[in-house]
Amino acid sequence: MIAHHCCDGVSTGPSRKATGARVAIGDPRARTLARRCLDVAGWIVPSGILALLPKCPACLVAYFAIGTGIGISMSTAIYLRMALVVLCAASLSYLAASRGRRFIARLARSH
Repeated sequence: MIAHHCCDGVSTGPSRKATGARVAIGDPRARTLARRCLDVAGWIVPSGILALLPKCPACLVAYFAIGTGIGISMSTAIYLRMALVVLCAASLSYLAASRGRRFIARLARSH
C-alpha cells in the first residue's frame, strides 16, 4: 500500500488491515449505479415537487381531491403547501451543501 501524506497520522497496524477499516478521505469506494441513481433522484424529486406545486391553495385542494378522492379544507391546503415548500427547499439546500462540501474537499486534496 502506498502511503499518502494525508495518512501520516493514521495507525496502519495489522488490526487495521484485518478489519478492512478505511480512512474517510484516504480511499473512498467507487459509487455503484444504484447509489448514483439515488443521488440523481434526490435532486429530481424535490425539484419536481416544487415545479409542479400550484401557487394557489384552491388548485391544491382540487388536485388533492382528484388524485386521492379526499377533500381537504383551504386552511389545510395552505399549511400543506407551505410544509411542502419548506421541506423541498430544505432538502435541496442540504443536497447542495453536501455536494459543495465534497467539491471543496476534492479541491483541497488535489492541491
